[in-house]
Amino acid sequence: MRTWSKTTLKSLTVPGGILLLGVAVLMHSGWLTLALPALSFLYYCALAGGMLLAWRFHSSRTFFALLVLFLAQQATGYFGAERAALGTPGWTALQAAAVLVPLNFVVIALTEERGFTISGTAPIGLLLFAQSVIVTVLCRAAEPAPVLPSRTHHIAATASLPDYAWAMLATAGMVLLLRSVLIRKPVDAALLWSLAAFSLALRFLGSVRISTAYWGAAACVLAVSIIENSYLLAYHDELTTLPSRRAFNDALLRLQAPYSIAVADIDHFKRFNDTYGHDIGDQVLRLVAGHLARVTGGGHAYRCGGEEFAILFPGQTVPEVVDHLEQLRAKVERSEFHRRGQDRRQVPRGPDRRNLRIRRRTRTGDAIRQLAQEKSPAPLSVTISIGVAASTAEKPLPDLVLQAADKALYRAKANGRNRVETASVTRRRTREKAAGIA
Repeated sequence: MRTWSKTTLKSLTVPGGILLLGVAVLMHSGWLTLALPALSFLYYCALAGGMLLAWRFHSSRTFFALLVLFLAQQATGYFGAERAALGTPGWTALQAAAVLVPLNFVVIALTEERGFTISGTAPIGLLLFAQSVIVTVLCRAAEPAPVLPSRTHHIAATASLPDYAWAMLATAGMVLLLRSVLIRKPVDAALLWSLAAFSLALRFLGSVRISTAYWGAAACVLAVSIIENSYLLAYHDELTTLPSRRAFNDALLRLQAPYSIAVADIDHFKRFNDTYGHDIGDQVLRLVAGHLARVTGGGHAYRCGGEEFAILFPGQTVPEVVDHLEQLRAKVERSEFHRRGQDRRQVPRGPDRRNLRIRRRTRTGDAIRQLAQEKSPAPLSVTISIGVAASTAEKPLPDLVLQAADKALYRAKANGRNRVETASVTRRRTREKAAGIA
């Protein structure tokens, strides 16, 4: 699967990147004239609203990310980070926030979502509690640097984060960026943009209004990610990452003639599940879905349920899409699916296992061949059948076109599978098939 694509770019920048860009434009252009109390109120609204949404949707990772932001903002505000001079408690709190927030964001990103269970929330909760105690002790113990009264304002204005703090922020940003590109989950992208907003809040601590606006943006990005994640769960299939049946039904409502609809089905999929287990069946689904996602000809693939998929071709007729579907069918047929070797639990134990080891020592060549067979079983062949139909004067409605495509799919199954059939003309071709391909 291609790492960079329009889908990847969209998942990375929407909505977090757009929201942060909007806040930056409003604050630095002077278009946003809200006073500091109003900005602080909006920040706390975003923080509280995000925590409530995270609790309601069982998103403990987002909840703890918002809690990290809250603790960092409270520490820098309570110890006077906006007037942080070298050696003061505010300076200590600022350094601690610059190091701990990116570190905690990376830990949260790498943590598996387990909801609000004790086993899932206790470790990160204890970690944040310990960090809060340590930062409080360090800030209380910090001694203000001896500074002449006439130079206090100068030092407060010029004090900036050390290089190691910016290095920590940059390193965490790269880790979150890489994870966002590979995983493409709303929470991971939100952590990235929230960290960027946090970095800007530290950068503009000298301006309380701008800094507060970026604190609010960091909290708002995390809160909005919960809504974005709910949208993905409703409109995308979690196993294959393809758009789901709900998204397919919505797309049907927007179709305008001419258009074509193809229906694809994995041949003998139940046999994969019954013979090799549901784990292998899920891997087969992901394999086929990966090819469907890259279908050419302007098609958009959807998973409609089970092993059934649909492809929409807006503005295309059947003769224009048949070759693209044939290429898709051939790519799936040529792809080799490798399953794991025999499960280790099937190896004999006890005395029989020791006898087996002795026999293997005496027959080294047979043991190597047997081990190679266990680790590298024969690849499985996966094929699909496809039926396609297009809108016509007799079939102007998508439901009628979909029914015609289903009938073409049934005909493809009846004619031997692993083929493409149209709703009007049966495409017959002779080709050599490997033994065992259904």
